[in-house]
Amino acid sequence: MKLAFVAPRFAEGSVIGGAETLLKELACYAAGQGHDVHLLTTCATDHFSWANHHEPGTQKFKDLTVHFFPVNEDRDLEVFLGIQSKIDRWQAVSRTDQERWLENSVCSRELIAFLESEGSTFDAILAGPYLFGITWQVSQVHPDRTWLIPCLHDEPFAYLDVIGDMFRSVHGLLFNAKPEQELAQTLYGDLPGVEKHVVGMGLEAFSADPDAFAKRHGIEQPYVLYCGRREAGKNTPLLLDYLDTYRKRRQTDLLLVLTGSGSFDPPETLAPHIRDFGFVSEEEKREAMAGAVAFLHPSTNESFGIVLLEAWLARTPALVHAASRVLCHQCEESNAGLWFQFYPEFEAMLDLLLENPELRTHMGNLGQQFVSDTYSWSAVGQRLFAALHAGGCPL
Repeated sequence: MKLAFVAPRFAEGSVIGGAETLLKELACYAAGQGHDVHLLTTCATDHFSWANHHEPGTQKFKDLTVHFFPVNEDRDLEVFLGIQSKIDRWQAVSRTDQERWLENSVCSRELIAFLESEGSTFDAILAGPYLFGITWQVSQVHPDRTWLIPCLHDEPFAYLDVIGDMFRSVHGLLFNAKPEQELAQTLYGDLPGVEKHVVGMGLEAFSADPDAFAKRHGIEQPYVLYCGRREAGKNTPLLLDYLDTYRKRRQTDLLLVLTGSGSFDPPETLAPHIRDFGFVSEEEKREAMAGAVAFLHPSTNESFGIVLLEAWLARTPALVHAASRVLCHQCEESNAGLWFQFYPEFEAMLDLLLENPELRTHMGNLGQQFVSDTYSWSAVGQRLFAALHAGGCPL
């Protein structure tokens, strides 16, 4: 097959994003299986400014051909932010303003021109996530061969008319988890004539020394771990408040270890008990996971918990927010995680994990087995190619 994947950024180096990582890893896997795979992306690396950073052009990355296109620099940021603020507040927005919001989002005329010229040479064009202008524009160029990898969340943007129309117009939808597909059906109906499949992303099994991280950094007390962006969208302020309350109520010396990016403002009483390591290598992240009492994932809006699955590969149980249907679904399927809705449940679940090392070991082992069975590359690759074949792509 000749395949095009389209992502807003190229997930490499300091560029961290679940959707970008998903698209790149799927593209790399397909290329590694002998297919002619091209990843189309922008020259941006920062997901706040979207300033062009890379030089436009084509590069090879492993077996993958990566095309970098500049972000439109004349987009009207004032218009974009003005309309987005209304959407964020669940205010009614006209169809015209919805389209203006997307047109002034992250877009690239040169990328679209490339697809207009070369798109018919691809057996499939796989684009995501759903809420970027660039994804919307790609879906309009060759809808008959476009597969949306939406990374759909239950949020105001998902309820826009233009988004519903995009889901109904593309050739196929590749979801990361069953609850994501169910959300799409709730929002947009049965989507007749659109191919619908759950695929996800593959992860490589690894082993990590559970004592290495603590020894390297002189950590002597038990710790819980959060990895990823520190921002309101990931619910990290709630996590900090809950942990501060937990330490005070339980009079425990529990430590919070952080890796990832973004600023945060912890309560004064919690700040001395946080170790922030920022960006770390994959090996060190895995060792941090392996040594943690629990991996904490407070986000309420996830379409696929990549970092959760990584923690389970490190044999560490998880504690997630009950409002995330996807994360709870993964915990239920694996029996490797617990969940909380309010603080009393958070306290009870964390007590259970801290006080029962045998339970932690059992849950961690179940999580490792679940990921190995369900999200190995062989399992994910089989689902991906079966979906594309069902949609008319050649084997």
